[in-house]
Amino acid sequence: MAIAITSAPRTFLRKAEMVALAALPAMVAGGAAMAGADTTFDTALTLFTDFLEGSGGTIITVLSLALGLVGLASGRFSLAQIAIPVGVGVGVSTGVPIVTSTISAVV
Repeated sequence: MAIAITSAPRTFLRKAEMVALAALPAMVAGGAAMAGADTTFDTALTLFTDFLEGSGGTIITVLSLALGLVGLASGRFSLAQIAIPVGVGVGVSTGVPIVTSTISAVV
């Protein structure tokens, strides 16, 4: 009983060789990439972070609480009208440092 050898593995190998050959100049000529060394958006990040951790976060939380109270005053009680403002307040106060530290740890 003879086993037939197909050309599929050879074709795959040739394509892989071609991709490796095409990527070779980029690997040789490319410089070192410094992750996190770019400071293009530092001013915007600082401004936005300070806004959310400061008076902006307080305003967002108070507005969310006010909307929840308006919903309660309208006569329809829902736990979400209390839980959402609490979640917004916790998210604004602790979410920004968590996201910032996670991004800087990953990058």
